[in-house]
Amino acid sequence: MFNFELLRNVTIGQYIPTGSVIHRLDPRAKIVATIVLILAISFNRSLVANILFAAVVFGITALARIRFSYVARGILLGLPALALIFVMQLLFQGWVEPPGRIFFEWGWLRITRYSLHLIALSLLRVTGFIFLTSLVTMTSTITELTHGVERLLAPFRRFGVPSHELALILTIALRFVPTLAEELERIIKAQLSRGAEIGGRFWRPDKTARALLPLIVPLFLGAFRRAEELVLAMEARGYISGDGRTNYIELHARALDYIAVGLALLLAALLIWSPFPALRDLLAPLGITGL
Repeated sequence: MFNFELLRNVTIGQYIPTGSVIHRLDPRAKIVATIVLILAISFNRSLVANILFAAVVFGITALARIRFSYVARGILLGLPALALIFVMQLLFQGWVEPPGRIFFEWGWLRITRYSLHLIALSLLRVTGFIFLTSLVTMTSTITELTHGVERLLAPFRRFGVPSHELALILTIALRFVPTLAEELERIIKAQLSRGAEIGGRFWRPDKTARALLPLIVPLFLGAFRRAEELVLAMEARGYISGDGRTNYIELHARALDYIAVGLALLLAALLIWSPFPALRDLLAPLGITGL
């Protein structure tokens, strides 16, 4: 059965004003801390390090006073792709040398410690990435993120980087993510009311592509129409890009912002250079063996 409630599962671009200490941070501090943590955990293949990273992200979620169930909805839309990735890792990574301990082998199917390690690693990373990126938009308004990105990219303008234009693109993209999800949900319901068969055939790529074609075409046409209307509205209001623009909102970093970035750098250094032990070594004193 196809999921009608797409908008309920779109967490990126949704601002939730809880008034927490995370909300009061400078948007530049949030962006820098997020980029630093994502880059740090991307270079670490330790399960213990990824568990620590997930625990920190969950702690930030609790500190932001946002429900875990709401943030986790962002994973639901990508579950089919994640399931496919995990199955491919389970099928093909079992023959990579050295495989480690072999738990099951039958014909061409081999489940090893290495393949299970990759699946757990991918699950922890994807969960942490989705939580972290969603928290940035949930704790900052689109306007704050725009000014934050523009200020961070401002020093690169001397090298020809259009900081204001890139910040504007980010703003429009985040702003229209919920709108496009709502539009897609409306198209799905309209097509199903006309007897279209959507979903339920993910094992047949040809059938899936043919079923999704009536959704993709009107969605892109609607997106192009909205883009044209947005351009006309900006021109009618005299929009001018470039260095000559002034800002109503001025960002001022506080001590708390520097502390947040410093903690992110400290955690990143720990994730990159700390020699984390293997998970089986930590569980061995508890009597859990065989991993």
